[in-house]
Amino acid sequence: MHVKPKKGLGQNFLFDKNIQRKLVASYNLKACDHVLEIGAGYGELTKLIADCAAFVYALEIDPELCKTLRDNTKGYSNIEIINQDILRFNLKRYFRGFKNKIKVVGNIPYYITTPIIEHLLKYRDKIETIFITVQKEFAKRIVANPGSKEYGSFSCFVQYYCIPKILFYIKKSSFSPIPKVDSSLLEIKPRQVPAVKVKDEKLFFKVIRASFNKRRKTLRNSLDSIVPLQKLHEFFKKYDIDVNIRPEDLTLKDFAHLTNII
Repeated sequence: MHVKPKKGLGQNFLFDKNIQRKLVASYNLKACDHVLEIGAGYGELTKLIADCAAFVYALEIDPELCKTLRDNTKGYSNIEIINQDILRFNLKRYFRGFKNKIKVVGNIPYYITTPIIEHLLKYRDKIETIFITVQKEFAKRIVANPGSKEYGSFSCFVQYYCIPKILFYIKKSSFSPIPKVDSSLLEIKPRQVPAVKVKDEKLFFKVIRASFNKRRKTLRNSLDSIVPLQKLHEFFKKYDIDVNIRPEDLTLKDFAHLTNII
Protein backbone atom coordinates (compact mmCIF):
# COMPACT_ATOMS: atom_id res chain seq x y z
CA MET A 1 0.00 0.00 0.00
CA HIS A 2 1.40 3.38 -1.02
CA VAL A 3 0.50 6.34 1.18
CA LYS A 4 0.64 9.71 -0.55
CA PRO A 5 2.99 12.16 1.26
CA LYS A 6 1.16 14.78 3.28
CA LYS A 7 2.47 18.30 2.78
CA GLY A 8 0.95 19.43 6.07
CA LEU A 9 3.17 16.94 7.94
CA GLY A 10 6.29 17.94 6.00
CA GLN A 11 6.70 14.42 4.62
CA ASN A 12 9.65 13.97 2.26
CA PHE A 13 10.63 10.32 2.09
CA LEU A 14 14.25 9.29 1.57
CA PHE A 15 14.25 6.69 -1.22
CA ASP A 16 17.96 6.65 -2.17
CA LYS A 17 19.21 3.23 -1.02
CA ASN A 18 22.86 4.32 -1.00
CA ILE A 19 22.09 7.28 1.26
CA GLN A 20 19.99 5.05 3.52
CA ARG A 21 22.96 2.73 4.00
CA LYS A 22 25.31 5.68 4.48
CA LEU A 23 23.04 7.09 7.19
CA VAL A 24 22.89 3.83 9.11
CA ALA A 25 26.67 3.40 8.87
CA SER A 26 27.08 6.92 10.30
CA TYR A 27 24.92 6.06 13.31
CA ASN A 28 27.71 3.69 14.42
CA LEU A 29 25.17 1.27 15.87
CA LYS A 30 26.08 -1.48 18.30
CA ALA A 31 24.15 -4.70 18.93
CA CYS A 32 23.15 -3.40 22.38
CA ASP A 33 21.78 -0.04 21.17
CA HIS A 34 18.17 1.04 21.65
CA VAL A 35 17.15 3.54 18.98
CA LEU A 36 14.29 6.02 18.83
CA GLU A 37 13.50 6.81 15.20
CA ILE A 38 11.52 10.00 14.53
CA GLY A 39 9.32 9.86 11.44
CA ALA A 40 9.76 6.22 10.45
CA GLY A 41 7.77 6.65 7.23
CA TYR A 42 7.56 3.45 5.17
CA GLY A 43 10.12 1.72 7.38
CA GLU A 44 12.99 1.46 4.91
CA LEU A 45 15.50 2.97 7.35
CA THR A 46 13.77 1.31 10.30
CA LYS A 47 14.57 -2.17 9.01
CA LEU A 48 18.21 -1.30 8.31
CA ILE A 49 18.55 0.04 11.86
CA ALA A 50 16.84 -3.03 13.31
CA ASP A 51 19.39 -5.24 11.55
CA CYS A 52 22.18 -3.54 13.53
CA ALA A 53 20.64 -2.56 16.88
CA ALA A 54 18.96 -4.31 19.80
CA PHE A 55 15.63 -2.51 19.43
CA VAL A 56 14.00 0.25 17.40
CA TYR A 57 11.14 2.42 18.67
CA ALA A 58 9.69 3.74 15.40
CA LEU A 59 7.76 6.95 16.02
CA GLU A 60 5.31 7.97 13.30
CA ILE A 61 2.67 10.69 13.67
CA ASP A 62 0.62 9.66 10.59
CA PRO A 63 -1.90 6.91 11.55
CA GLU A 64 -2.43 5.93 7.91
CA LEU A 65 1.31 5.52 7.42
CA CYS A 66 1.58 3.47 10.61
CA LYS A 67 -0.53 0.74 8.97
CA THR A 68 1.89 0.55 6.04
CA LEU A 69 4.82 0.68 8.46
CA ARG A 70 3.48 -2.32 10.37
CA ASP A 71 3.02 -4.29 7.15
CA ASN A 72 6.51 -3.41 5.92
CA THR A 73 8.22 -4.41 9.17
CA LYS A 74 6.47 -7.73 9.72
CA GLY A 75 8.89 -10.39 10.85
CA TYR A 76 10.96 -7.94 12.92
CA SER A 77 10.53 -8.72 16.62
CA ASN A 78 12.80 -5.82 17.63
CA ILE A 79 10.67 -3.02 16.15
CA GLU A 80 7.87 -1.25 18.01
CA ILE A 81 5.62 1.12 16.06
CA ILE A 82 4.49 4.14 18.08
CA ASN A 83 1.80 6.37 16.56
CA GLN A 84 2.66 9.63 18.28
CA ASP A 85 3.96 13.17 17.74
CA ILE A 86 7.58 13.53 18.90
CA LEU A 87 6.69 16.89 20.47
CA ARG A 88 4.24 15.08 22.77
CA PHE A 89 6.50 12.11 23.42
CA ASN A 90 7.92 11.90 26.95
CA LEU A 91 11.30 10.17 26.63
CA LYS A 92 11.89 10.21 30.37
CA ARG A 93 8.68 8.32 31.09
CA TYR A 94 8.96 5.94 28.15
CA PHE A 95 12.57 4.96 28.77
CA ARG A 96 12.30 4.90 32.56
CA GLY A 97 14.49 2.17 34.01
CA PHE A 98 16.84 1.99 31.04
CA LYS A 99 20.43 1.57 32.23
CA ASN A 100 21.98 2.79 28.98
CA LYS A 101 21.22 5.96 27.06
CA ILE A 102 19.37 5.72 23.76
CA LYS A 103 20.27 6.98 20.30
CA VAL A 104 17.81 9.20 18.44
CA VAL A 105 17.68 9.27 14.64
CA GLY A 106 15.29 10.72 12.10
CA ASN A 107 14.48 12.69 8.99
CA ILE A 108 13.01 15.84 10.53
CA PRO A 109 10.31 18.00 8.86
CA TYR A 110 11.96 21.35 8.12
CA TYR A 111 9.16 23.48 9.53
CA ILE A 112 9.45 22.05 13.07
CA THR A 113 13.19 21.35 13.31
CA THR A 114 13.83 23.91 16.06
CA PRO A 115 10.96 22.74 18.34
CA ILE A 116 12.05 19.10 17.92
CA ILE A 117 15.66 19.81 18.90
CA GLU A 118 14.51 21.90 21.88
CA HIS A 119 12.19 19.06 22.92
CA LEU A 120 14.91 16.40 22.65
CA LEU A 121 17.40 18.46 24.65
CA LYS A 122 14.98 18.51 27.58
CA TYR A 123 15.73 14.77 27.80
CA ARG A 124 19.47 14.99 27.04
CA ASP A 125 20.32 12.96 30.16
CA LYS A 126 18.58 10.00 28.48
CA ILE A 127 20.25 10.44 25.08
CA GLU A 128 23.70 9.31 23.96
CA THR A 129 23.63 10.90 20.50
CA ILE A 130 21.11 12.48 18.13
CA PHE A 131 21.47 11.90 14.37
CA ILE A 132 18.96 13.95 12.39
CA THR A 133 18.57 14.86 8.75
CA VAL A 134 17.80 18.57 8.52
CA GLN A 135 17.86 21.41 6.01
CA LYS A 136 21.45 22.14 4.93
CA GLU A 137 21.35 25.83 5.86
CA PHE A 138 19.82 25.02 9.24
CA ALA A 139 22.63 22.57 10.00
CA LYS A 140 25.16 25.29 9.18
CA ARG A 141 23.46 27.54 11.73
CA ILE A 142 23.73 24.89 14.43
CA VAL A 143 27.49 24.38 13.99
CA ALA A 144 28.33 28.03 13.20
CA ASN A 145 31.26 29.75 14.87
CA PRO A 146 31.30 33.30 16.29
CA GLY A 147 31.88 35.91 13.61
CA SER A 148 29.95 34.07 10.90
CA LYS A 149 26.63 35.20 9.44
CA GLU A 150 25.04 31.86 10.40
CA TYR A 151 25.95 32.20 14.10
CA GLY A 152 22.98 33.13 16.28
CA SER A 153 21.03 32.47 19.45
CA PHE A 154 20.08 28.90 18.46
CA SER A 155 23.73 28.11 17.67
CA CYS A 156 24.55 29.19 21.22
CA PHE A 157 21.68 27.20 22.71
CA VAL A 158 22.65 23.91 21.06
CA GLN A 159 26.40 24.37 21.55
CA TYR A 160 25.93 25.16 25.24
CA TYR A 161 24.37 21.74 25.87
CA CYS A 162 25.87 19.69 23.03
CA ILE A 163 28.65 19.18 20.51
CA PRO A 164 27.08 19.45 17.03
CA LYS A 165 28.73 18.25 13.82
CA ILE A 166 27.70 18.02 10.17
CA LEU A 167 28.58 14.52 8.95
CA PHE A 168 27.63 14.88 5.28
CA TYR A 169 25.27 16.59 2.86
CA ILE A 170 22.36 14.94 1.05
CA LYS A 171 21.08 16.09 -2.36
CA LYS A 172 17.40 17.05 -2.49
CA SER A 173 16.95 14.59 -5.36
CA SER A 174 17.38 11.76 -2.82
CA PHE A 175 13.89 12.50 -1.45
CA SER A 176 10.33 12.16 -2.70
CA PRO A 177 8.64 14.53 -3.08
CA ILE A 178 11.76 16.56 -3.84
CA PRO A 179 12.17 19.41 -1.31
CA LYS A 180 13.36 22.85 -2.36
CA VAL A 181 16.74 22.55 -0.61
CA ASP A 182 19.49 20.04 0.11
CA SER A 183 19.81 18.38 3.52
CA SER A 184 22.54 17.46 5.99
CA LEU A 185 23.04 14.65 8.45
CA LEU A 186 23.64 16.42 11.72
CA GLU A 187 25.17 14.72 14.76
CA ILE A 188 24.29 16.31 18.11
CA LYS A 189 26.09 14.82 21.09
CA PRO A 190 24.93 16.01 24.54
CA ARG A 191 27.74 17.18 26.81
CA GLN A 192 28.13 15.72 30.30
CA VAL A 193 28.29 19.30 31.59
CA PRO A 194 27.41 22.54 29.73
CA ALA A 195 30.12 24.20 27.63
CA VAL A 196 30.52 27.15 30.03
CA LYS A 197 29.70 27.90 33.66
CA VAL A 198 26.90 30.36 34.33
CA LYS A 199 25.25 31.39 37.59
CA ASP A 200 21.81 31.80 36.03
CA GLU A 201 20.93 29.81 32.86
CA LYS A 202 17.63 31.61 32.38
CA LEU A 203 19.35 35.00 32.40
CA PHE A 204 22.15 33.64 30.19
CA PHE A 205 19.74 32.71 27.40
CA LYS A 206 17.72 35.90 27.89
CA VAL A 207 20.89 37.93 27.27
CA ILE A 208 21.77 35.86 24.20
CA ARG A 209 18.29 36.14 22.68
CA ALA A 210 18.14 39.88 23.29
CA SER A 211 21.60 40.31 21.76
CA PHE A 212 20.71 38.57 18.52
CA ASN A 213 17.27 40.15 18.22
CA LYS A 214 19.13 43.29 17.15
CA ARG A 215 22.23 41.65 15.69
CA ARG A 216 22.98 44.55 13.31
CA LYS A 217 23.44 46.84 16.27
CA THR A 218 26.36 46.91 18.67
CA LEU A 219 26.05 44.84 21.83
CA ARG A 220 25.52 48.02 23.87
CA ASN A 221 22.49 49.00 21.80
CA SER A 222 21.13 45.45 21.66
CA LEU A 223 21.12 45.08 25.43
CA ASP A 224 20.32 48.63 26.51
CA SER A 225 16.88 47.59 27.80
CA ILE A 226 17.98 44.65 29.99
CA VAL A 227 21.61 45.26 31.03
CA PRO A 228 22.69 48.38 32.97
CA LEU A 229 25.29 50.39 31.04
CA GLN A 230 27.59 50.28 34.06
CA LYS A 231 27.61 46.45 33.97
CA LEU A 232 28.33 46.43 30.25
CA HIS A 233 31.31 48.76 30.68
CA GLU A 234 32.54 46.59 33.54
CA PHE A 235 32.36 43.61 31.19
CA PHE A 236 34.18 45.40 28.36
CA LYS A 237 36.97 46.57 30.66
CA LYS A 238 37.46 43.34 32.62
CA TYR A 239 37.70 41.12 29.52
CA ASP A 240 39.35 43.68 27.22
CA ILE A 241 36.49 43.69 24.72
CA ASP A 242 35.81 46.41 22.15
CA VAL A 243 32.87 48.56 23.29
CA ASN A 244 31.56 48.54 19.71
CA ILE A 245 31.53 44.76 19.38
CA ARG A 246 28.52 43.15 17.72
CA PRO A 247 26.66 40.16 19.23
CA GLU A 248 27.77 37.70 16.54
CA ASP A 249 31.41 38.22 17.55
CA LEU A 250 30.91 37.04 21.13
CA THR A 251 31.72 33.46 22.12
CA LEU A 252 29.72 31.37 24.56
CA LYS A 253 32.37 32.12 27.15
CA ASP A 254 31.95 35.86 26.53
CA PHE A 255 28.18 35.60 27.04
CA ALA A 256 28.79 33.62 30.22
CA HIS A 257 31.19 36.26 31.56
CA LEU A 258 28.67 38.99 30.78
CA THR A 259 25.81 37.13 32.46
CA ASN A 260 27.87 36.39 35.56
CA ILE A 261 28.78 40.09 35.91
CA ILE A 262 25.11 41.07 35.74
